[in-house]
Amino acid sequence: MTEISGNLILPHTIMSGSMDFDMSIQTITPTQKETDRYILPGFIDGHIHGGDGADTMDGVKAIHTLSQFHARHGTTTLLPTTITNPWPDVMNALRAIAEVTGQQIPNGPIIHGAHLEGPFVSPHKLGAQPPFYISPTPDKVSEVLSTNCVRIVTLAPELPHAQTAMESFAKAGVRVSLGHTVASYEQANQAICHICKSGGVAGGTHLFNAMPPIESRRPGPVTALMCSDAYAEMIFDTYHIHPATFRLAQRIMPERLVFVTDAMRAAGLPDGPSQLGGQDVIVENGTARLPNGSLAGSVLTLDAALRNAVAVGIPLHEAVALLTRNPANYLGLHDRGTLALGKRADFVVMDSCLFVQEVWVGGKRIH
Repeated sequence: MTEISGNLILPHTIMSGSMDFDMSIQTITPTQKETDRYILPGFIDGHIHGGDGADTMDGVKAIHTLSQFHARHGTTTLLPTTITNPWPDVMNALRAIAEVTGQQIPNGPIIHGAHLEGPFVSPHKLGAQPPFYISPTPDKVSEVLSTNCVRIVTLAPELPHAQTAMESFAKAGVRVSLGHTVASYEQANQAICHICKSGGVAGGTHLFNAMPPIESRRPGPVTALMCSDAYAEMIFDTYHIHPATFRLAQRIMPERLVFVTDAMRAAGLPDGPSQLGGQDVIVENGTARLPNGSLAGSVLTLDAALRNAVAVGIPLHEAVALLTRNPANYLGLHDRGTLALGKRADFVVMDSCLFVQEVWVGGKRIH
C-alpha cells in the first residue's frame, strides 16, 4: 500500500488530505496539513494525433512515443486518433491501435482504443483533414468494427449512409461524434436523437471548429449539441477557441464539455515545419497552420489546457472536471475520472502553478 498527500481535487471541492492506494484508492483521509501541491485524477484525452515527433498513422512504435510524451503532461488514458487518409492507411492505423488497446504503454498511459476521425467527413469542412473523405457505407462500417478498437467515430451526419452508420456504431458501443460537417441544426438534432434512440452516446468533435457557426436564424450543429444531452470536445489552446466562447460553453454544459488536445506530431517540439496527414504544416508561436493559414491540429497538452481554463476564471475543481470526470463519463470509464474509493489510482501531482510533478498510472509512478 502506498500513501500520497496534498490538496485533493474532489468533484465538488478541494480538500487537504491523504490517500492510501494500491492499484485503486483504498482510503481518503482529511488532514490539516498545509501544502502547495495538488493531487488530481489522471487526465483523459480522447482526441490526439501525435506528439514528440510521432503520429498515430505511423504505427505502434509511434503510438508508444506520443503516448509517453503526453503522459509526462498528465494524460493517463489516451485514444490515439486517425486522420483522413486513403482507406488502406486508415485501416492499417486502426490495426496498430488494436495491438495496444487495453494495454498500458511502458512509462505511459492506458490506451483505451481509437478515435476514428476521418474519413467519414464532409468535403466542405475538411479543416486540416486531407481530401480522402468517403461515405460510411455498411461495408466500411463493418470493417471498422471488426478491429474491435474504435471507441469514438467522427461523422458528418449529412453524408449518404450516415443514419445507418450511426445506428451500427451506437449499437456497438462506439461514441458517435458529429464533426467536420456542414449539417444544419435540424440535421444535427435529428442525428443526436437517432444515436440516442439506437442506445448510443452522442458527441461533437472539437466544438465550434470545422462546423457552421451559430447564426440568428441558422443555429447550426453547435446549438444542437449544446441544447441536447450530447457531450462535446473542445481544444482550449486559446487559438481554436476564444476564452469567452469557452466560458459560454462551459456555463451551458459544465458536465458535458470535454477537453481534448487534438495534438499533432509537432507537440513538444520547437517551432518550425512539420506534417499532419502528409500535409506540410508550419508551427509558430503555439499554433500549427497549413500553408493556406488554416489551423492544423494543435501543439496543446492537457496540463496547458487546464492552466488556460483557470487563467480565464474557472474554479480549479470545475476546470479539472473537463479533462477527468467529463471524458470518463462520456466514454463510460466509470473506474476513473475522480478521486473516490475504489477508483483506479491514476493521479497527477501538480505544483501551485499547475505544472506536472508526478504521474501515477494504476498505482505505479511513471518516469
